[in-house]
Amino acid sequence: MTTATTANILSSVDATPAVYGERGALLLDEVSWELYEQLLKETAHQNLRITYDEGRLFLMSPLPKHEKVKTLTGRMIELASLERGIPIASLGSTTWKRQELKKGLEADECYYMQHEKQVRALMDLDLSRDPPPDLAIEVYISYNPLNRPSVYSALRVPEIWRFRRDAYEFLLRSADGTYHSIPRSEALPFLTPADINRFVDKIGTTDETSLMLEFREWVRALQL
Repeated sequence: MTTATTANILSSVDATPAVYGERGALLLDEVSWELYEQLLKETAHQNLRITYDEGRLFLMSPLPKHEKVKTLTGRMIELASLERGIPIASLGSTTWKRQELKKGLEADECYYMQHEKQVRALMDLDLSRDPPPDLAIEVYISYNPLNRPSVYSALRVPEIWRFRRDAYEFLLRSADGTYHSIPRSEALPFLTPADINRFVDKIGTTDETSLMLEFREWVRALQL
């Protein structure tokens, strides 16, 4: 591992034409954990997503639609928790990894609800001792060559909201490590995929402030 190696990888990402439907996407095989760690350090302040799965590494720069969907979904989660008085810890696009499993990724957004109190005072989380986030948001605008749910499962993340084909599906981790579709969220039981999809479908048809105000009024009506 050398700085030049990581620099060459990053320059290749910048020069790579759109592949897998994303700008600046690159798939590498036989990448060491040390090189993965070095890439994380050198891209800490860049808007990149790096998935590492037992030596395979996929690095991409998200498209605007990806960022808009994941950001507004996160705002809905945070607004809903505020209106319902649910304590949460928002960890954004934190990198989650475990060296002994040779797996790591960044969620698009992630939250603690059930385990919020347990991590409330922690500024440095380690999945070898601390619980994983209770909920992760995954936005797929295009094909990803790595199986990110399998990485989440290895990290024992219980719930994923997966957006693909322009709609969300809520997934819950089973005892055998696979994810299955669920009719409503475990972390936020008053929300269903249809509820979130109804507001995501309005992205681009109105301004974000109006959309969040409409969502807030809808959440408040649920309390009546």
